[in-house]
Amino acid sequence: MSGKKHRLAKILDKKGGKSCIIPIDHGTTLGPMEGIENSFKAISNFINGGASAIVLHKGILKMVSNYPELLKTNYLMHLSVSTCLGRSQSHKVIVGNVEEAIRLGAIGISIHTNLGGEYETEMIKDLGRIAEECYKWEMPLLSMIYVDNEKENPQKIAHAARLAQELGADIVKVDYPGTIEGFKKVLNGVQIPVLIAGGGKSDNPKTFLKVVNDAMKAGASGISAGRNIFQYEYPELLTRIICNLIEGKWELDECFKHLNGELVKMK
Repeated sequence: MSGKKHRLAKILDKKGGKSCIIPIDHGTTLGPMEGIENSFKAISNFINGGASAIVLHKGILKMVSNYPELLKTNYLMHLSVSTCLGRSQSHKVIVGNVEEAIRLGAIGISIHTNLGGEYETEMIKDLGRIAEECYKWEMPLLSMIYVDNEKENPQKIAHAARLAQELGADIVKVDYPGTIEGFKKVLNGVQIPVLIAGGGKSDNPKTFLKVVNDAMKAGASGISAGRNIFQYEYPELLTRIICNLIEGKWELDECFKHLNGELVKMK
């Protein structure tokens, strides 16, 4: 087994080829958001809930080793940054490399690419370069790839996913186009695992769970969601519910009952 396959198995095969990845890289872009003011407390909740992996930046990853209880999960180091303080939040730049991620204990790499904007070509070039580094070091690559202002266009989302695959991504994260049929069109164009993004925080967690359930019915390999999990009142509970849903252990109605506190015993 190659190093990359071994690491991918920790992210995906652990859950029957499905994955619940929780990114907490938002602090670089938006500052200390509700739910991740203390990154290490948040990570503990995700671990207890059964998350497959956590996406974070190198400064937080470096500090994880100070908390032995946080070494029980898998970490993907995120290499892309922009801030809401600048003129173009969609312009992501690279602030790390694969060798650095390996030294810090990551088992995979995450990179964010936005298409359709002024800086598209620069970010595509970065994606290709990081993919080559991942190939060299046998590291899995998660491509978070989006089309600016086209969050529900299946054809353009499919194009983005295909670009990620053709440039060397091992897993791709895209927006959910809003319908099962639309997402099937996205899945039909690639042969790598596809995760749906969580997007902005939903007013009702049941709405978010319905989207996750629909994506899984369409054939998704899981989710990569942040705000809809870490900004929920009980992030550990919601993480556990989502993991059981994507693994097919709980039906949607059963997930709602757990969310409402009607079922106390966790499986």
